Amino acid sequence: MAFWQEVEQSLSATLGSSVRLDVPSAVGGGSINRAFRVDSNQGPFFAKVNSADGLEMFTAEAEGLEELQQSESLRIPNPLAWGLAGQQAFLVLEYLELGGSGSSAALGEGLAAMHRVTADQFGWYRDNTIGSTEQHNRHEADWLIFFGEYRLRFQLDLAVARGAGGRSMDQGYRLIECLADLMDGHEPEPSLLHGDLWSGNYAFTRAGEPTIFDPAVYYGDREVDLAMTELFGGFSHEFYAAYRQSWPLEAGYSIRKKLYNLYHVLNHYNLFGGGYLSQAQGMIDALLSEIR
Repeated sequence: MAFWQEVEQSLSATLGSSVRLDVPSAVGGGSINRAFRVDSNQGPFFAKVNSADGLEMFTAEAEGLEELQQSESLRIPNPLAWGLAGQQAFLVLEYLELGGSGSSAALGEGLAAMHRVTADQFGWYRDNTIGSTEQHNRHEADWLIFFGEYRLRFQLDLAVARGAGGRSMDQGYRLIECLADLMDGHEPEPSLLHGDLWSGNYAFTRAGEPTIFDPAVYYGDREVDLAMTELFGGFSHEFYAAYRQSWPLEAGYSIRKKLYNLYHVLNHYNLFGGGYLSQAQGMIDALLSEIR
């Protein structure tokens, strides 16, 4: 109970008034952190809890949510308090009542508006995580260098350390050297990205607002977010039509989306193992076959 008392004190300091928390109720939906709904005299909160070494992950998530909020394009849960309490790290967000029916077109339009927020360089001012994997966001003016070094090479190196080897890794490293051929003159702006936009990271509130959460924020090619929405499915035709109506995609996207999703498939191999390595190999072979 001392843990929740410290969380209570942190929330009280943030909100500027006394917060009294009730007994937390565990909720599902995540594999990395423990999650809770915590009722209080000031309404419900959503809390994530992990070991103390999860503090940097929570801090990056909170700052990522704040970055997304600046676009004023989609409903983003407000991060309220984060820190250490004893030997545990916590992150407390406003509680959004999810499960409503909303407009997929509004989600697509909102994402396009968010992507129109741009920066001078690719990357971000801090590193964060993609799942529980480190994600390096060093500023870089050249998208080919950024994606090749801080996305593909980083994941390939992790895969080798995990025991992957042979032809699949050799071809993966070769692919990095061929990125200019695959991009074929594509020069994206550094757009504000969610970074981990699969169907489990968006919802509609009870009021019908489209909301996104659990980000892995950085500034990159907007097509990265669109590509990931197609990797595991869960997004409607109306979503894609509204996005393209707001901001059409450039020629060559069908090839680039395979390249961008390779990052996530490699990350899934590094997190979970299994058949993701053979899936990555198939994607690498398909991409190399596109080079003329």
